[in-house]
Amino acid sequence: MPVATPPPSISHPLQLPLSALELSRINAHLSSLSPQEILQWGILNLPRLHQTTAFGLTGLATIDMMSKFTPNPPPLIFVDTLYHFAETLELVGEIKKRYGVPIHIFRPAGCETVEAFESRHGERLWETDEDSYDFLVKVEPARRAYTALDVQSVITGRRASQGASRATLSPLEVDSTGLFKLNPFFAWSFFQVQSYIDENHVPRNKLIVQGYRSIGDWHSTGKSGEGDAGERAGRWQGREKTECGLHKDYFLLKKLAKEKVSYALLLETTVLTYFTQREEEMKARDESRGENIESPEALLSDNDCRALVAPV
Repeated sequence: MPVATPPPSISHPLQLPLSALELSRINAHLSSLSPQEILQWGILNLPRLHQTTAFGLTGLATIDMMSKFTPNPPPLIFVDTLYHFAETLELVGEIKKRYGVPIHIFRPAGCETVEAFESRHGERLWETDEDSYDFLVKVEPARRAYTALDVQSVITGRRASQGASRATLSPLEVDSTGLFKLNPFFAWSFFQVQSYIDENHVPRNKLIVQGYRSIGDWHSTGKSGEGDAGERAGRWQGREKTECGLHKDYFLLKKLAKEKVSYALLLETTVLTYFTQREEEMKARDESRGENIESPEALLSDNDCRALVAPV
């Protein structure tokens, strides 16, 4: 256990702006605490605190820990991407029944089913446009949840031992939107979390016993390797990707998504304008000749089609 650092003097609840020095002092103090103590500190000091979770082991340990020291734990936010395993959705109901904590579920905008989502955005979007997929099914619903619930702080289940961008994780962060992110288990290993789950008989995803450690959407989740380095190896296998988008720069992801939507709208407008102009030209020509109007689509050559859909 690190040597305890005296708690810095802060406002209650914690407010922005927060200088780098102030954040560093807070993290120096939190780094000497246990996950339970970090959670207690968060409940006492962070404004409008909620827990975001997909009900992985660390999220479950968080829920169980808080149930032991507060009768009113922070509400849960679950982003249902529509592509979760059936076992994950079954666990959501089990957690709600056992702990009685409010669970706010948010899905992709305007879509309650896979069919509705794919009708609007296409099939297997995670293969054709991964960034847009992440934004539509995870980032946008999460931001919508934060706005609807007036969330200013969230508890996450991230740990430094998961590696990649999480390797340098601190107990407390402030993201690009000004959201406080509390990472109470930042210093724990997978096996420490697993031991807590076993010792406290916490419900867990049935896929865990099948060799899955990090569980997300069914199409991007496989069984994990041994040791912490392999814990998230089951996610996005064969790709360099290590994060789903929730913990990336929100404004960058939003900009990329807007650019792609803008291009699609520009393409659609270009095609419609082309057909409208062609129809008007043919109508004028046919009226002058006293002929029937032909469909402009029928007169569109292969070269015309390629020109219309060429990148701008």
